[in-house]
Amino acid sequence: MRTIAEINDKISQQRAVVWTVEELKARVAEVGVTQAAKAVDVITTGTFEPMESSGAMINLGHTDPPIKIRQCWLDSVPAYSGFGAVDLYLGATQVGEAIDGEEIREKGGGYVIEDLIAGKPVHLRALGQVTDCYPRGSFETTITRETINQFYLFNPRNLYQNFIVGVNGGDRPLATYLGPLQPRLGNAVYSNPGALAPLLNDPDLQLVGIGTRIFLGGGIGYVAWEGTQHFPLQRRLPNRTPIGPAATLALIGDAKQMDARWVRGCYFKNYGPSLMLGVGVPFPVLQEEVVAHCAVQDQDLVAPVVDFSIPRRVRPTFGLVSYAQLKSGRLTIDGKNVRVAPLASLFRSRQVAMELKQWIEAGTFTLTEFVAPIPADQTFRPQDAWGSQIAID
Repeated sequence: MRTIAEINDKISQQRAVVWTVEELKARVAEVGVTQAAKAVDVITTGTFEPMESSGAMINLGHTDPPIKIRQCWLDSVPAYSGFGAVDLYLGATQVGEAIDGEEIREKGGGYVIEDLIAGKPVHLRALGQVTDCYPRGSFETTITRETINQFYLFNPRNLYQNFIVGVNGGDRPLATYLGPLQPRLGNAVYSNPGALAPLLNDPDLQLVGIGTRIFLGGGIGYVAWEGTQHFPLQRRLPNRTPIGPAATLALIGDAKQMDARWVRGCYFKNYGPSLMLGVGVPFPVLQEEVVAHCAVQDQDLVAPVVDFSIPRRVRPTFGLVSYAQLKSGRLTIDGKNVRVAPLASLFRSRQVAMELKQWIEAGTFTLTEFVAPIPADQTFRPQDAWGSQIAID
């Protein structure tokens, strides 16, 4: 029907028809897939959810005399320094260290990244390996995003195509990466926004590949590679959507362009810090099939309900539930009425898709052809220390 070049030409002339994925779904319900596909050029998707496998690359610039940093703290949060002399990587889940015996566990890498993006000053303390070319042994200063050379997010695993629903069938509260899970099926938590999620609307990753331009944290980013734990061979429904965690993407983008509204540090009580991140992916309507996939509804998407009280890598499940059930706020599990809450912000996910739509309509964001596809046959290789696996039926 169209090419990306033709769509970009319309974008540059501000003539492109752009709908958010929710607008597309509503339109398909009114006029059908064929008519909707004829009308729209670009569909925007978005999510705002915890993405803990994220972090920032930072280059400080050389001091005088120079230092070869081997230990470094940013607002008391350790940054990895095993690169070049003044290159650092700050992980979103890195925990702050105690100052004068005072615990600051709730301060983590995600908060420091948010502060830098917001333009706030961050205290830096570094210890160096003294060599002939790097004679300085220590360095202390205050940095901002304007006083450092490079500052970009490089996130090894973002945009899980689908995920799990966490519950606790045990007798004590559990602190997890989904937040607190109450005992005896006291609550359920899910983290994927369902029909809003970018990769559930492109189940076979036909529109997303290495080099795809995206909305990342309020700035422009790109798909850099497959994400860690990328598992496209997950079992799938007839509509090609996976029944659990599947494809993932590694993302990269200039944090100096980003907005702290879309990059927020967070903390899970008794678990640790993380990062809430807004990501939006545009889909060019190159053929009718694109619209057919994006028309998927929450009742057509499922996730497994996993019991976290079993301390194993592969945990037993209570079966599959639809995202329509999850978004109703209640589930019935083993005959018990269980309250449900999303970890992703559905409101902000919609805002991401809308902001990306506005960028495209204004002609400030064009689409890219990807330079290589994301692998579709990647297997998942666990490191089992427990012997045989527990099968999930």
